[in-house]
Amino acid sequence: MNEVLSRVGDRWSVQIVYALSRGTMRFNELKRELGISQRVLSESLRDLERDGLIARRHYAMIPPRVEYDLTDLGRTFQEPVMAMAKWAFDHQPCIEANRRAFAEAEPILSD
Repeated sequence: MNEVLSRVGDRWSVQIVYALSRGTMRFNELKRELGISQRVLSESLRDLERDGLIARRHYAMIPPRVEYDLTDLGRTFQEPVMAMAKWAFDHQPCIEANRRAFAEAEPILSD
């Protein structure tokens, strides 16, 4: 169970599922949208594919084309991801204000 929670709670897994909830995307589209390194994106996509949350389709063309989609299982993960995204959007101003207040209250330590 811990391994599954680690996957579904992983920062990039949640963001990838959120991005793919809008439909099929190519590797570079995901990379641009998420602002993620190629290595981290490749690893995250591989893990999500291994767990059955996304499907990878490779088209033998020049240049090669690879597309990603949510699987049926991945679509069941959409609902909690969308709920988290809505919560984050709704509470972002409050969290940002709290961060500013915290930073202003923090004493600055010097050597």
